[in-house]
Parts: sequence; structure tokens; C-alpha cells
Amino acid sequence: MTTPASYPHDDVLGTLELPAQVTMQQSPASQPQHSPAPVAAPAAVAAAAVNPFADPTALGLFGLAIGCASLLPLAFGVKAAFTPDAIRMTAWFCLLFGAGCQFLAGMMSFANKNGLGGTLLTTFSFNWVMNWWGLSEVAAGRPTNESVVLAVDCTFLVIFLVMTVAFGFFSKLLFAFLVDIVLLYGLRIARAVFHMPTLGLPIALATVALMGISLYIAFSLVLANAAGRVILPIGAPLFKPTVAPGAQAPSH
Repeated sequence: MTTPASYPHDDVLGTLELPAQVTMQQSPASQPQHSPAPVAAPAAVAAAAVNPFADPTALGLFGLAIGCASLLPLAFGVKAAFTPDAIRMTAWFCLLFGAGCQFLAGMMSFANKNGLGGTLLTTFSFNWVMNWWGLSEVAAGRPTNESVVLAVDCTFLVIFLVMTVAFGFFSKLLFAFLVDIVLLYGLRIARAVFHMPTLGLPIALATVALMGISLYIAFSLVLANAAGRVILPIGAPLFKPTVAPGAQAPSH
């Protein structure tokens, strides 16, 4: 009998958490015949209690996608999006979805002992809080300081370069997801340094790509949890970790 496909870890930006009835159920043939039935129940309960929350990754990615969508009219230069009321509306979408959903998902990931996913989601959520604040200031006629924004963008670029390598050990699609974020920051920095407003269109297209990848990964997670099997694959790891002599390689 074939077993359902799964991703490397139990809770990710980069993993798939299948329903408990799928991941813990054994076929009759695989169960030891000498084990009494009452013994298996406490083990299953203990396994289910390892993580206090279900995988929150899809929540964070849906919020990210909605936040990106709210920025697209501004990114593509739609005139109606540049009124103070429209900018304030965009700012609130950034705060509630871009920041709120990712922050909540990040905290839940930390509670599930998923440090990598929690770090990415939480760090990016505070960036969306700054998007909210910056847009709110612009709507009020107080533009933000470009030198401060540039310095922060450069720091984010370094952070996400390292995070991109880290997520390459989980999935090719997650690697592409982080590459797109790195590209976004690189384009923002280049536009500020070289005073190239023409880079606005590539930035808008990279935002569309980020929204699309976020939705695909989120759809992959929710469909797999509903169906008990992988429907939309996110790809195998791009890199393989080095295993110390005598140690067991992690399963992917």
C-alpha cells in the first residue's frame, strides 16, 4: 500500500502538515499483531499533542498575498490609487493582512517549535507594519525619509539572502519564493541609489510573482490537509544537508 506524500518537516514555510487521521493512521498489515489495541491510543494522543497549533503557514501566505494585491494599483500607477483615501485604504490592508496574518502565523510557528518559519513570517510582518506607517504618512502629506528606508532595505536584503539559502534545504519553490523577495529588495535599492523610476514596472511584476507563489504554496497546504495527499507539489529540496558520520540523514 502506498503512503501519502509529505514534505520534510511538521510545520513550515516549507512543509506540509497532513491531518492527524492521515499522518498517524497505520494500515492493518503494518501494525504489530502482538500489540494490544489500548497501547496505541496514548501514543497517538501524545503525537497529536506535540504541536499546540495546526500548521499556520497558509494563513501567513494568504495574508501576504492580500497585502501584495492591495499594493498593485499603486505599483502599476493607477491614478485613482494615489488619492489620500485610496492610500489610507491600502495602508490598512497592509496592516491587517500583510502584517497581522503573518505575525499571527509567525507566533504560532514559534509555538510549534518551527524557528525558521516563525523567524521569516514574524520578521516580514514587521516590514508590513512599516508599509502601513509609510503609506499612512504619505496619505497625510508627510513623505518618509528615503535614506532611512534605503538603509533598512539593504539590511533586509542581507537577511533574505541568507534565508533564501536556508529555505533551499526544504523546497525548490520555497527557494524561488525567497529569491523573488530578494529581487524585490534589490530592485528597490537600485531604484533609490540610481534614481531610476523606470524600475517601478519590474518591482510591480515581482510583486505579482510574490503574490502568485504565496497563493500556490498556501493552496498546496490547504488542499493537502483536506485531501490527505499532496495535490500541488512544492518541489524537492534544492540543497542537501551534510550528515555527520554515523548520523541518520533527515527524510525529505
